[in-house]
Amino acid sequence: MQIQVRINEEGALRNQRYAFTDRFTLVTELLQNARRAGATRIDITHDTATKRLCVRDDGHGIADFQKLLTFNESGWDEATTDQERPFGIGFSKCLYAASRCIVASGRQRVDFETEAALAKAPIEVVTLADTEAPVTGTVIELQGVDLPDLANRIESLCQGFPVTVVFNDKTVARRYAEANLAGMQTAVGSIHLTGTGDGKHSSQLLVFLQGLCVMKPIYFQEGQVNVVHLDSRQFTARLPDREKLIDEDVQRKRIDAELKACWRRTLEDAKSQLEAAHFVETYYAAMRSWGHLDLLNDLNVLPRDLCDSIVGYPIQDDSGTRDDVQTMAVTPTRADIESGAVTLVALDGVNDENAARWMLARAKSYVVFDWVGLHADHWVQCHVRMLEDEPVEVEAVSEQHRMELEGRWIWPTVVLCETVRIRVGNDSADVRDAGVHHDGCLYIPAEEASGEPVRQASSFTDEHDQFLESERDADRDALADLIKRLRSVDPLQTLESLLQGLKLGKYPLLRGKQFHLTVGVGAAPGHSLEMVGDVGQGGLHAEP
Repeated sequence: MQIQVRINEEGALRNQRYAFTDRFTLVTELLQNARRAGATRIDITHDTATKRLCVRDDGHGIADFQKLLTFNESGWDEATTDQERPFGIGFSKCLYAASRCIVASGRQRVDFETEAALAKAPIEVVTLADTEAPVTGTVIELQGVDLPDLANRIESLCQGFPVTVVFNDKTVARRYAEANLAGMQTAVGSIHLTGTGDGKHSSQLLVFLQGLCVMKPIYFQEGQVNVVHLDSRQFTARLPDREKLIDEDVQRKRIDAELKACWRRTLEDAKSQLEAAHFVETYYAAMRSWGHLDLLNDLNVLPRDLCDSIVGYPIQDDSGTRDDVQTMAVTPTRADIESGAVTLVALDGVNDENAARWMLARAKSYVVFDWVGLHADHWVQCHVRMLEDEPVEVEAVSEQHRMELEGRWIWPTVVLCETVRIRVGNDSADVRDAGVHHDGCLYIPAEEASGEPVRQASSFTDEHDQFLESERDADRDALADLIKRLRSVDPLQTLESLLQGLKLGKYPLLRGKQFHLTVGVGAAPGHSLEMVGDVGQGGLHAEP
């Protein structure tokens, strides 16, 4: 027994109607046929009410009408077949999308019901009378076509199409057609890069094959997108809709490689024509995005985006909003960096481990530098100090008090002192104006009276990435109050402040009672308390 591949014609005809995923493929297939026929203009008229669609082109027309109804046989000449590899199923969409087809070209015309055609009924090709004018190009009229949204979709369908399209007497804008863009010829086709003049580059990509879109981003800003028109001899779109490239993952790598090469050419040209500072300011972002940072290696100018001054109090902040740093208006010169007049340091965002390093950098006016933003061989790399890798020591100079802050979110040890001394490597700095968090302690120098240092100890963000504003405010107030009490020189005032927070008057059992309180001494002093009777004249009391 032998078997062989066979085709069930009835099943193929019946199931072909499900091959196309988009009803608008009908329009794009007719556009493609007109383009391949050499058309320079395509007129489309559509009446939603009557469901009539008419497509007229000025191409070379149809020589063999049988090709219209022959599946998987394109009928195009050898050059077109070699260039574009047509599938030969485009017109078949008409048979499933319309109830009646009328096609005229030259001196020939057919008019048939699509149901009859799919039943393989013979269809007569009529020759026009000598008195009738021949049809220039091809006219296809489809009746019973359901395309209610075509008026809103036509511009999107034709945005990269190479032939002029007129829809209901109005010329369709073709913003991304190859002829309307400044493109570079590459190994994969024509590439238009956005941002070549002003550096406002984009990674978004529109890819067209034979004028129809085969790759697009979910969202892109109009005019801010790279456009590629592929060489149809090298690329094939998926049958039958041609809306997606075959082996897209592989082909995308090829396209991206050519985009990168095009940016290289653009940047090299700009570098040769522009003053160094202008070149860096304009194109740094594009160089970084497209992998051409080595073009900066021989320039003395640094990108501003990499150089930050510490202008505020460093805090932990998981939101990405950094008010404590600011991009420098003028970057350090190479001479200042190489001479040591300016120190560049690499620091991670403020965290539990490096707050003291940030405070040293603040005290020393170091420049926080993003070394990752430059090529490994850039001249500046050997001048960047990796502060995170150096050991850090924090010392309380003239320590006064040490006590645990019982906060709502954090419980650090609070150390009051005259000055906080920070040592990193061979450098040191004395800080008097702000608190320093290190190794579970908040060091509070003489000029610090706010509760802000709690923000250096924590970002106040929970495991669900929710910012705990009320906890931050409560702990900040608690620290400020603790500092105030620890620095107080009046024992009665200090105790009064503590009792105010307790609101003892809320407790009826305590009202009118007098107590004798003794506070112990030592590293962890306790206290003793004795009730001595009712409150007489004067005495220690707490208001409710």
